[in-house]
Amino acid sequence: MQRLANLITRRWVAGLLALAALLGAGAVIGIVGQAERGPTTTSSMPVGSDSLAAAELLEEVPEADGSAAVVLFSSDAALTPQQLGAIAGLARELPGATGAPPTVADDRSAALVVVPVDAADATQTAEVVADLRTQVRADLPDGVTAQVTGPAAIQADLAAVFDGANLRLLAATAAVVAFLLIVTYRSPVLWLVPLTVVGVADQLAATIATHTLAAVDIPWDESTVGILSVLVFGAGTNYALLLISRYRDELRVREDRREAMAHALTRTAEAVLASATTVVLGLLALLLSAFPATRGLGLACAVGIVVAAVFVLVVLPAALVVFGRWIFWPRVPRTGQVSLADSRSLWRRIGNAVSRHPARFATATIMLLAVGAAGMTQIRTGLDGPDQFLQKPEAIAAGERLAESFPAGSADPVIIVSRDSDVTELARVVGDVEGVSSARAVGAPEGAGGVSQVQAVLTADPGSDAAEQAVRDIRAAVAGTGETHVGGTEAEALDESEASSRDRLLILPLILGLVVIALGGLLRSVVAPLLLVTTVVGTYLASLGISWVLFTQVLGFERLDNGVPLLAFVFLVALGVDYNIFLVTRAAEESRSHGTREGMLRALAATGGVITSAGVLLAAVFAVLGVLPLVVLAQLGVVVCVGVLLDTLVVRTVLVPSLALILGDRFWWPRRLAPAQPDSPAADDQRELAHVQG
Repeated sequence: MQRLANLITRRWVAGLLALAALLGAGAVIGIVGQAERGPTTTSSMPVGSDSLAAAELLEEVPEADGSAAVVLFSSDAALTPQQLGAIAGLARELPGATGAPPTVADDRSAALVVVPVDAADATQTAEVVADLRTQVRADLPDGVTAQVTGPAAIQADLAAVFDGANLRLLAATAAVVAFLLIVTYRSPVLWLVPLTVVGVADQLAATIATHTLAAVDIPWDESTVGILSVLVFGAGTNYALLLISRYRDELRVREDRREAMAHALTRTAEAVLASATTVVLGLLALLLSAFPATRGLGLACAVGIVVAAVFVLVVLPAALVVFGRWIFWPRVPRTGQVSLADSRSLWRRIGNAVSRHPARFATATIMLLAVGAAGMTQIRTGLDGPDQFLQKPEAIAAGERLAESFPAGSADPVIIVSRDSDVTELARVVGDVEGVSSARAVGAPEGAGGVSQVQAVLTADPGSDAAEQAVRDIRAAVAGTGETHVGGTEAEALDESEASSRDRLLILPLILGLVVIALGGLLRSVVAPLLLVTTVVGTYLASLGISWVLFTQVLGFERLDNGVPLLAFVFLVALGVDYNIFLVTRAAEESRSHGTREGMLRALAATGGVITSAGVLLAAVFAVLGVLPLVVLAQLGVVVCVGVLLDTLVVRTVLVPSLALILGDRFWWPRRLAPAQPDSPAADDQRELAHVQG
């Protein structure tokens, strides 16, 4: 690494390298671009689930291609015969109309028409639904309102959430990062260098990641690139802050900026590579998820972290060396200034306070995390359809209005798909299940391979426990009927909940094991990695508990999305360990000369400011996910934001140093860090006095 650092920091090499990297990345981004392939219709369904089998079997039915929309005509009063006649005439003109009359509610307050939507993807579905909404509102009789709901309309409204969303998210993320970099560096120029490098890395990561996903045939959804961008900006900027802080510190003891950068890069690379490796391993564990879209997110983000680390360790040092010390103006570092490790900074004063009573601080911090984690006992997972949006779209509002006049499941029935079975008998069996309002047999058309279906309308509200139980009862009733599978939105939600629980049981312990192994290899220790991972898990539990209180008492959420606990765990454990790595690797370096106690305090003084800045920046970047009107992304952003702030301001500042001070040299066991001078409070006090007098 030292040879590479020396090569990168040669002025002409640095200039050529920075220019070539930025131009090359720009060419790839502009010429190649992101891959076009997006999510499939089944990418959000868990592999091996009954609902996925139903969807795949239903694809064999030619008439079943695509989805369906439900047009709801409603009025404040009972519909008159003239209004019903006009609605029937309008229904006959709708695309794909079968000629069947509209279904009228018993109280005549509403009528509905089911319209098949034949579309290849979400974009075409959105276009068809938009045209349908325009058409049904064109010639409405007076006093009648028309709304479009059903599976196709919900899919279209979900796609509309992401129209231009990634551009808005990128702009908001870049603005937040730029503002925080200016505040951190207090320089009108310096922030441009890391922001440019990380911004180019972000766009290159999106290009490489999407092409990688397409090459290995893993789907991704609309949120993948957005979360990837947030992660690359957050992690990349964190790495940049660490490198630039060490570079600034080295400029205080070295006259030659190339020598200063070479030394800073050599010392920083170990922490950055260890951090990136830990994050990548955690993200790759998502490849074991039952959800194809989650697998795609894990692989894409792993690619993004690799690209971010490479750009920060190769392109950023070269770009900085091209400029002189003036790039730090007005706070230009000068040779002979006090280094961060020797300074009387706020973080050193906090460390000194912790060192006087480490056991008390450790106990208080652990109790604080335990109190925060207590909120986890009340968490309920599984968002209902209407609760998936921060702002209620038409499809959801129409579904709620439909439930006032028709059985709750009319807009989105449960689909029972079967091959070579007596569809009439199957409909009778399903209709006898408790919680089923009606069951309608749909015969197998010619060329369908004997595949037929039954559509069952549930009496329970969508997303309710009663609807979930009704799906279980239907599956039990048709279990012995040949090749029969139960699908539809309610069945998919049930399978998603069960698969999410399975993912958590499998992936969470695996990530913990991988992180412990990675830290053990980095620190060549057993005790330190176990303690660090334990503190991060405590942070995760506390952040979930605190976030749940915020969700229910402040933001008005009643449930947590099924995917949030797993994704929050991946990001918090992987990224939370980052800050511990930054602190502990510096502590190991300082302990070789000053002993464990003074080494930890010096490390806290040296890294406290930059880690806090990095944590605040990362928390703010994840909070930006709230610009997208999807509850799952808003919840993920809040949990990660709370967790990163807890980890940065409490765990890394107080708990980890206090544990290291309590254990002393045993913190590094079985590794031995022999100090070059006595490691005792008296010796520390003498060095402190000498520093003050100097």
